[in-house]
Amino acid sequence: MFAEIIIPLALPKNYTWSVPERFADKIQKGCRVEVQLKNKKYAGVVKDLHFQKPEAFEPKEILNVIDLEPVIYHSQLQLWNWIAHYYMCSEGEVMAAALPAHFKLSSETILVFNEDFGEDFSELDHDEYLVAEALLIKKELRLTEVQQILDSSHVYPVVKRLIEKRCCYVWESLKESYAPKTESFVLLRPPYNQEEELEKLLNEDRKLQRAEKQMELLLSYLHLARTGSQVTKSELLKKSGATDAQLKGLVDKNILLIEKRNIDRLPNLAKNIEIDFELSGAQKQALTEVRSAFELRPVCLLHGITSSGKTQVYIHVIEEFIRKGQQVLYLLPEIALTSQIIRRLQKHFGGYIGIYHSKFNQNERFEIWNKIKSGELKVVLGARSALFLPFEQLGLIIVDEEHDASYKQQDPAPRYHARDTAVYYASLFNAKVLLGSATPSVESYFNAINGKYSLVVLNERYGNVQLPSIQIIDTKKISQHARNKIIISEELKRAIGESISSKKQVILFQNRRGYSPYQVCQTCGWIPHCKNCDVSLTYHKLTNKLICHYCGTVYQPVIVCAVCGNHQFIQRNFGTERIEEQLEEMFQGARISRMDIDSVRGKNAHDTLIRLFEQGRIDLLVGTQMVVKGLDFDKVNLVGILDADSLLSFAEFRVNERAFQLMEQVSGRAGRKDSEGRVLIQVANTRHPVLEFVKKHDYKLFFQNELPARHRFFYPPYSRIILITFKHKLKDVVNDAANFCANAMKKDFGQWIVGPAEPVVSRIRNQYLMELLLKLPKDGNTIAYAKQVIQQQVAILHNNKKFRSVVIIPDVDAV
Repeated sequence: MFAEIIIPLALPKNYTWSVPERFADKIQKGCRVEVQLKNKKYAGVVKDLHFQKPEAFEPKEILNVIDLEPVIYHSQLQLWNWIAHYYMCSEGEVMAAALPAHFKLSSETILVFNEDFGEDFSELDHDEYLVAEALLIKKELRLTEVQQILDSSHVYPVVKRLIEKRCCYVWESLKESYAPKTESFVLLRPPYNQEEELEKLLNEDRKLQRAEKQMELLLSYLHLARTGSQVTKSELLKKSGATDAQLKGLVDKNILLIEKRNIDRLPNLAKNIEIDFELSGAQKQALTEVRSAFELRPVCLLHGITSSGKTQVYIHVIEEFIRKGQQVLYLLPEIALTSQIIRRLQKHFGGYIGIYHSKFNQNERFEIWNKIKSGELKVVLGARSALFLPFEQLGLIIVDEEHDASYKQQDPAPRYHARDTAVYYASLFNAKVLLGSATPSVESYFNAINGKYSLVVLNERYGNVQLPSIQIIDTKKISQHARNKIIISEELKRAIGESISSKKQVILFQNRRGYSPYQVCQTCGWIPHCKNCDVSLTYHKLTNKLICHYCGTVYQPVIVCAVCGNHQFIQRNFGTERIEEQLEEMFQGARISRMDIDSVRGKNAHDTLIRLFEQGRIDLLVGTQMVVKGLDFDKVNLVGILDADSLLSFAEFRVNERAFQLMEQVSGRAGRKDSEGRVLIQVANTRHPVLEFVKKHDYKLFFQNELPARHRFFYPPYSRIILITFKHKLKDVVNDAANFCANAMKKDFGQWIVGPAEPVVSRIRNQYLMELLLKLPKDGNTIAYAKQVIQQQVAILHNNKKFRSVVIIPDVDAV
């Protein structure tokens, strides 16, 4: 027997290994096996089993079978295969992205001792004990060292058991910012579980009777233990008013025992369904139409204006699928959004729902993976990586804010789009897909009006609240000093003051973080640039550093001009840090916070900030795109967009679509409850057509105006695009490689090729870039042939010594 096995490497094709007879009855598709490639061992996944021996080579034997049952289902293997072929990458790269670290053991893996496990190894078998003892002493071991300890190369099953018993972690898990949540539980020592022994202790133990505080602590414990199932250390100390030292005294006397346990991040809620709200008439109509749409087509686009209550419609749809015994995947574009949504969904679905995203450590991902695989969790809320979870009874995928560019993976491969992948994944289960957005992507709306998807419209705000009024502030008419852009106009300042005085909240949007995007020498105009990238450095005042937002390199502030030696610099433009500083000067006493990637780096930092804003403990919130996406705040009545020109001036065919989506989405945060909201947009180019569409909140009009330009220049939705990026440390080499490839492809695709050309930022991390764009007709055969030709050209280039080190990245449906 032979096995085609996927290993987590970017290989051109999967390799085949032979299956020894001793493993013939154990091995299954979807199981992990231990294999060796070039003196290095990997845990690979069995994709296929067959009896046809390869003719070109003698396959090596599989070393071990790690799993007795598959870790992934057949549908996941199909998904991996589709992603690899459609997005032009290897199944190994898909596997590396899909599986938690614990499933991807390799000989370079480092095991780290879990201090919480303690030193009691009595429940471990002989091999596990040997490894655990070594870990206790050395704290970390490489797999090669584990092999030496056990005097065997077949160590994967032992390592797997130690991980499952929480004796150790895979090193990758420690790189995450999030640590496993633990809780100390207090227990009575076994002898005192008997009533007679306990009574004897309380009445006859003289030492205990003399220690009044310890006696009170023990009585508090007994009270809590009889009223609840488990007693936590924090709960006991709070109730009794005792100290750690007093509790330690009872532990030292062998009366109480403290046991540290890992607990779920989400509480173990009761599995019940409780829908405690009534849908509006418009929502009921939309729900009825969604049900009917699913009878006709598997994919439905719910186009609901901001604050129309799309989430409430989702909740009713989810309820129907749970009651059928099916699983639901609820996708969100950003991890940041999950904290607010999960609280709402937990309220209605309790323990049926789980959450999965990249800020979880590998141990939690491992546990959630198994809960989903076993069917214990019925609803999973997550970002794009949740698509790789092993569902068995998937009935529905909801893609909320489906227009968001964050659904597209950029680097590394696989560069998949979660929305489009969700449509394929659902088809494997005959499941339904519900796409939702107030500002759908042009492609999705085009598919809906042309009958590929169903379309349901929800154009009434919940509670009949009016859409916010939009006011344009012309920054050209405002006098400025030192040719700097105006940050807060007088009109916006007055509006902010009125909102704060009336106990309302304000959101200000600026899509640039930091203090100043660049600084200029006042004498000669020199601008400090990154040494590794062709971009200016952003000044961050909080840390007093210049930072490159492309490669992350940090520099000391520039005091002397490198060209003329002048000491005077002007800060050009403004980021969220500078806005926050100016607001603190303008509105002394107001509670001001900032929401950008610099201020919410911790795992729970974003959730904490959202809760504070929800509770009305922040008056003014300044933020980047993070404040735009689907958040729901009752008291916000004013939104300010501080620099709309920056949204309208990108050199990219989707610029109008992105600008409309961002402005409409951020304006949708205003006036969501009991009062009409206001949106003030500061802009110099007041005649830009997108501003008129935003003022009217008219997506349909925007769509109708956008389509002719897309058709004229043959951009999506009329074509499919593949962007090929070339990277190399030498500019001439990357230019020659791109031109060589373009010339070779012109014979077949000449009319559809654009470029090669330098991108706007032509050097990143000391790698020069060139881009080649293919705009292909929406014909499956043509697209498949183009992908084949691209792969051939990559192979030809890499066979040429001059171009061997050129990195070539094809990005299908580039965003």
